[in-house]
Amino acid sequence: MEFHRPPHTFIGQVDIKVSNLERSLLFYQNIIGFKVLEQSENKALLTADGKTALLSIEQPEDIIPKEPRTTGLYHFAILLPTRADLGRILLHFIQNDIPLGASDHLVSEALYLNDPDGNGIEVYADRDSSTWEWQNNEVTMTTETLDGQSVIEEGRGEAWTGLPTNTLMGHIHLHVSELSRTEEFYTKALGFDVVTRYGGQALFISTGGYHHHIGLNTWNGIGAPAPSENSVGLKWFSLVLPNEEARKTTIDKLKSMGVWVQEDGGEILTKDPSGNKIKLVIA
Repeated sequence: MEFHRPPHTFIGQVDIKVSNLERSLLFYQNIIGFKVLEQSENKALLTADGKTALLSIEQPEDIIPKEPRTTGLYHFAILLPTRADLGRILLHFIQNDIPLGASDHLVSEALYLNDPDGNGIEVYADRDSSTWEWQNNEVTMTTETLDGQSVIEEGRGEAWTGLPTNTLMGHIHLHVSELSRTEEFYTKALGFDVVTRYGGQALFISTGGYHHHIGLNTWNGIGAPAPSENSVGLKWFSLVLPNEEARKTTIDKLKSMGVWVQEDGGEILTKDPSGNKIKLVIA
């Protein structure tokens, strides 16, 4: 979990739009294991430790279903502290008949599912970073069959009681309309390094040698449009920068590149070339 604290830049919170807040709250509490930090009529902040919001879900008045073949959220990824934690939540998912995907990526072991609106979720645990293999500054990642039984056995002896307190938002994976300008935006303006490329269709980026803090893909098609503002899906995600000086430097880079930046009441928003909104916060 050393990759999710300063001096690195990492994902802090993800804000998604849903069509039915009450239904989504039941899912995120009972199935994923979040606790409610704050709640209003149309929005809830969700937490693992009772102090830090990792996910916010909101129901706009004029919400429409998730629009296909657009840019936006592919999945957000919840990072559990240990493999045993992954085993306990895997058994919990199975006992509740939750449709799942599961993969061994060498650097991590991951479960995949959707919320009631089709927003993608990954729940994963990292392998020790000393076991990750690097070649020419790229980390080796594959998609192999997960040894689910071994993962479950790792978690036996302790019941699932929700997300552990030191759960983090590990990464986010986005649909984008193209990769060239997107790569320039995230590397030159935001300071990320490319750590894996998948042909001309996807790339993973990080800071500090993590396997990825952000995934970017064009699997919804080159030139995919941004979704409608009131569509189910991603509203924004936050990048946590090490300090105010780093944030100011980032803002200056964005403006020098002609990128949209909005500063309002201490909140600073920008957006990538595909329209994915990013809130710049400090640790």
